[in-house]
Amino acid sequence: MATYDLEEQEQLDELKTWWKMYGNLVTGILVAVALAVVAWQGWNWWQRQQAAQASAIFSSLQTAAAQKDAKRARELAGELIDKYSFTAYSGMGALLAARTQVDAGDAKNARVQLAWAAENAKDPGLRELARLRLAAVMLDEKAYDEAMKQLAAEPAAPFAPRFAELRGDIFAAQGKTAEARNAYDAALAKFDAQAKGDETRQRGGYSELVQAKRDSLGAAK
Repeated sequence: MATYDLEEQEQLDELKTWWKMYGNLVTGILVAVALAVVAWQGWNWWQRQQAAQASAIFSSLQTAAAQKDAKRARELAGELIDKYSFTAYSGMGALLAARTQVDAGDAKNARVQLAWAAENAKDPGLRELARLRLAAVMLDEKAYDEAMKQLAAEPAAPFAPRFAELRGDIFAAQGKTAEARNAYDAALAKFDAQAKGDETRQRGGYSELVQAKRDSLGAAK
């Protein structure tokens, strides 16, 4: 028993010595970890709160859009951008508000909303869609060079046919028949490449629409 007590005392002495050497470091690490956990939980809680508030504003924006209240939609989209730009709702709100502005004949404010979304929307797909819609608005305003700049960067594959088609629309509006024809051909080729093995897409009317645009230009000379 005496031997056991002696060994136990030696272990206690070693532990005391070790704690004197590393106790402050261990305590510091434990405090840092605890603070990090609390901060992480607090950050997650704050994000959830912000997302919930942004969701409520977006819901109101949807109501304003359904009621064709362009002014209210613009204000709510502005609030999302100002206060909740880090959420996905800001990009969706900008796109929805822009559509409402277009329907109301306010292309200027629509362009502002779409330009913001094209640069800042969190979702890459929303940024691509915003570029596409912005170019379409510019086409309607006959701002052909500006519209073409929006389409200069090649988009993700799902958007490629529509980007090529809109390039064709711009060329056609400028009277550049050969360029328009080539752009429509590119749109058809990109769509066909994506539609392989997808009977639903193959039966869709997109190819027929683009082909009709191309045929309206006449045969190549």
